[in-house]
Amino acid sequence: MEAKKEKKPTAFLNVDGTEYKTILPEDFEQLRKYHMPEPEHIRSFIAGTIQKVNVKEGQQVKKGEKLLILEAMKMKNRVLAPLAGKVRKVYVKEGENVIKNQLLIKLELSKA
Repeated sequence: MEAKKEKKPTAFLNVDGTEYKTILPEDFEQLRKYHMPEPEHIRSFIAGTIQKVNVKEGQQVKKGEKLLILEAMKMKNRVLAPLAGKVRKVYVKEGENVIKNQLLIKLELSKA
C-alpha cells in the first residue's frame, strides 16, 4: 500500500520571465502581511507618553522639524517630520499614553 503524500502549499513566482515553483511554510497564512510605507502617517515606534506637541493642524513643517516628544522608558524621543508638508491632523495631546504603532499625526506632503 502506498503512503498518502501530504500536499504542501505551493506558489509560483515569476522573476525576469522565469517561473519558479516554491513550497510555502506551514505558517504562511499567519505571517504578518507587508504594508507599503506611508510617510504621511506619523506613528509611535514604541509605547509611551506624549510629553510635548510642537505643531498645530494647518502648520507647514520642513523635513527634520520636531513634531512632538514621546517619552518611553525614561527616554525623551524627538519625533521628526520625514518630509516637508502641512500638518493635516494631530491625533494626540500632551500627557496622553500611546501604544506602539498608534497614529499620532497625519501630514499632507508637499508636491515640490
